[in-house]
Amino acid sequence: MKNPLIHTKKLTKIFKNGEYSLVALNEIDLIVDKGEIVAFTGTSGSGKTTLMHLLGCLDLPTSGEFFLDSEEITNCSQKQLAFIRNQKIGFVFQNFHLLNDLNAIENVVLPQLYGGISEKEAVARAIELLTLVGLEHRLYHYPSQLSGGQKQRMAIARALAMNPPLLLADEPTGNLDSENATKIIDLFFEINQSNQTTIILVTHEPGIAKRAHRCVHIHDGQIASDTSTLSRLN
Repeated sequence: MKNPLIHTKKLTKIFKNGEYSLVALNEIDLIVDKGEIVAFTGTSGSGKTTLMHLLGCLDLPTSGEFFLDSEEITNCSQKQLAFIRNQKIGFVFQNFHLLNDLNAIENVVLPQLYGGISEKEAVARAIELLTLVGLEHRLYHYPSQLSGGQKQRMAIARALAMNPPLLLADEPTGNLDSENATKIIDLFFEINQSNQTTIILVTHEPGIAKRAHRCVHIHDGQIASDTSTLSRLN
């Protein structure tokens, strides 16, 4: 049996507001193996973004178990969660979430400094990653000087700064035109193939979901279907 990167057991998230409770996720059982590209799909409010937040250690479940790279996350402190996010998880968001007062190199250097990497090593790594994503001529440009596609490439370089085993992308093509969206998804696949980074894509785009190794469809806080490439071919 493979050693999964992600394993959840009856993962549940309930949001409470006074006497009112909303079950956002209801007993999610999910296994994601190392090196997979998995698409999370579902309508707005289905729970897919909540699930991504839990898998990204941005929040803790109300109940259930969550193991990331064999480490149980459920009872971690906020400090421990911050360390895990820095060391093991890269994030790419629809709105980029770049620091506008820092240039491309500085945006990619920052998470490395937080992770204890020396400035010299961090700068070298930043240049390497920005070159990887096609921004070798934009190293000293600020986000305001870049197109949407270039901003997302910078965000991907930043997400890869600590060489995380897990990359989480929440609607990464939502603010891009179709040409740039295709290039960004192609880049995700290149990253996956080059170093076996596990990638989870939250998307509304059927075309993106079809390209993933698996498509996990979430409805009303539960997994409604989990379709792998293999089952599509059978």
